[in-house]
Amino acid sequence: MNLHEYQSKQLFVRYGIPVPAGFVASTPEEAADAARRLGGGIWVVKAQVHAGGRGKAGGVKLAKTVPDVSAAAAAMLGTRLATKQTGPEGLPVHQVYVESGSKIARELYLSLLLNRDTGHIAFVASAAGGMDIEEVAAKTPEKIIRVEIHPAMGLQGSHCRTLAFGLGLKGPQVAEFEVIARGLYKLYLECDASLVEINPLIVTKDGHVMPLDGKITVEDNALFRQPRLAAMRDAAQEDERERRAREHDLNYVSLDGNIACMVNGAGLAMATMDLIKLHGGEPANFLDVGGGATAERVTEAFKIILTNKNVRAILVNIFGGIVRCDTIAEGVITAVKQVGVKVPVVVRLEGTNVEKGREMLSSSGLKVVAATGLTDAASKVVKLAGAAA
Repeated sequence: MNLHEYQSKQLFVRYGIPVPAGFVASTPEEAADAARRLGGGIWVVKAQVHAGGRGKAGGVKLAKTVPDVSAAAAAMLGTRLATKQTGPEGLPVHQVYVESGSKIARELYLSLLLNRDTGHIAFVASAAGGMDIEEVAAKTPEKIIRVEIHPAMGLQGSHCRTLAFGLGLKGPQVAEFEVIARGLYKLYLECDASLVEINPLIVTKDGHVMPLDGKITVEDNALFRQPRLAAMRDAAQEDERERRAREHDLNYVSLDGNIACMVNGAGLAMATMDLIKLHGGEPANFLDVGGGATAERVTEAFKIILTNKNVRAILVNIFGGIVRCDTIAEGVITAVKQVGVKVPVVVRLEGTNVEKGREMLSSSGLKVVAATGLTDAASKVVKLAGAAA
């Protein structure tokens, strides 16, 4: 689950990390009032969406008068902001963050994430921060600093100094950076984060170090013990199909292809997508209905994947262990009848009650294509999707 910038900065403050003063606003009038409350003669108006690259997409505006703040907010609110991370459809802007302007001397980059290979939390930093950090990582990886923290040792002063010196910080800046690093590390652990990112981390013209932006991703599987953070979820920023799937205990991720997949088990789902790619097709989604799938959940899964207008064929690949094949067959039949599926459906069933499941499908009178194995299923669905397209 992603947090907005203003929510991330609220957490930063809670963990003793200094940030510029700012207020969130939902209308141009609220934005103007925020500017007046902040005072000063320069403000930054930022669209609040769950995506990076806002500045290049027009989602960050500098304003020198209160009317300019109001105008910038009016131009953003109610629109959809499209960045490289959102795709052409963009994300809705329902709020803006009005922040006091900062005098920037340098822009740095800092983040925390889990290195799954080692099981250590890793600080990733670069003196070349700012909007083009992805290009820095791709073209000049030597400018990226990595420091891993052993969980038994925790964050040490030596770690902080290594990062600070690598970023070119000196004197009191090193101590300021350590305060930020220790706050971020504590936040990461206590909030069950999977990513904490500051881009940019700035050095002001008077020599202070502070975050100018903030991005936090919270581990979904830990939200049951983070009710305060779970309440911050902004469903409007999430893919509608993914949101509906979560409400029905389905694991769904939207992709760019035209072959919808419905599979039980994450590993089998990934293998299914690999085979579709191997045979020249493109998966439209990852969908794991789970080991305890019911006919009702299978029906809902069909409804969700068919809301994707790009889908030209559906592959149902079920291994009946905990869930029985006849239960899946019942769900497929019900869904095809209820939803009125008009694209080809290929079904591969194996496992418990497989013969009964296959018999139910063959006697249903529906245009469902049976497959005898995973390779056969992938080959057939790719051909059918190509013909439908």
